[in-house]
Amino acid sequence: MSTVTVVIVNRPFNLLLRFGIALTACRGPGSGARGRSPDAQAPTAVSPQYDRPAFPVIDVHTHFDPEATPRIVATLDARNVRYAVNLSGGWPGHGLEEALAQARVTHGRIVPFCMLDWRGVGRPDFVENALATLDRCARLGVRGWKIAKNLGLGVTDTAGARVAVDDPRLDPLFARAGSLGMVVLIHSGDPRAFFEPPGPSNERNDELRAHPGWSFADPVYPRWSELLGEFERRVARHPGTRFIGAHFGNAAEDPDRVSRLLAQCPNYYIDTAARIPEMGRHPAAQMRRFFERWEDRIVFGTDLGMGVEPEATMLGSTGETPPGPEDITRFWRATFRYFESNDRQFEHPTPIQGRWRIDGLGLSPRVLRKVYGENAARLLNLTEFSSP
Repeated sequence: MSTVTVVIVNRPFNLLLRFGIALTACRGPGSGARGRSPDAQAPTAVSPQYDRPAFPVIDVHTHFDPEATPRIVATLDARNVRYAVNLSGGWPGHGLEEALAQARVTHGRIVPFCMLDWRGVGRPDFVENALATLDRCARLGVRGWKIAKNLGLGVTDTAGARVAVDDPRLDPLFARAGSLGMVVLIHSGDPRAFFEPPGPSNERNDELRAHPGWSFADPVYPRWSELLGEFERRVARHPGTRFIGAHFGNAAEDPDRVSRLLAQCPNYYIDTAARIPEMGRHPAAQMRRFFERWEDRIVFGTDLGMGVEPEATMLGSTGETPPGPEDITRFWRATFRYFESNDRQFEHPTPIQGRWRIDGLGLSPRVLRKVYGENAARLLNLTEFSSP
């Protein structure tokens, strides 16, 4: 029987590099019958015109080591990323101070979100202490709160019971985040294929073979749809709190379900991080309509992770070997190509997330400006951002 292990360290970016733990498991598409054969086509060259996006970008979903700041800034400059949200900000005494220092050194260009320590749910003082942490983070200028997938999959209370994403004991925390003006970004669950038995018939078997700890097929875990239901109830319960559903609302396999929650909850946004492989499997016309309908509620994200050394790089997912220069070039070119071109059947940014081809959306300049940066600038009050 597999288990979810949460490692507490002083530098939250170390959690990202220890890819076997629940806080940072891989992202990507889930199961379904829409995918193409892994061997359907050979790799194709991508035009250098997609090395940079058509308009400036705000990346709302990254994981950065503060000690890697010069390397990170060089990468952001090369790709016209004006701001990046560091979701590995930690909490006071556990990495937040370093993340805030990184923000100052970059003149606010890297925006840290804070996290909470979930140990002790069920203790009489847990909520009081967690509220005090959120208050302190807000006073320090933190704009958002990141909740990793260990809530729902690994966090237990003092009695040893699983803490659901919509556990009512946590209601005061989400209400407080709203009153403080903090955006709450939640990663709930994982790709649907990670909840199915690993093996040759699992379309994400490349990742699961390399990282068996990313499998949640064991029935000890809640099912994919159960976690989504908890997440959706959480968002709907707090209309005064602004939420971002990570990874295309945690359900890129089912855009209609994502659309229903967007329609129900005006306080709800979604990011695109590490879900281009799955989004690109849906018919391009369907996804273009989705982006046009929700053009004001979608924000750009990559799930880019960067440490001090080049090998400490995550491009939405990782394989058995670190990504090389060709992998990094493909990641960025295929990302911008998906949003900007009408190209068909090209290699997506992270092939380990599924050996199929995707179709580009060819979004209009108006929609691109909003998705790439304007929506995030409004949501995070980044008044200095402009999208010519």
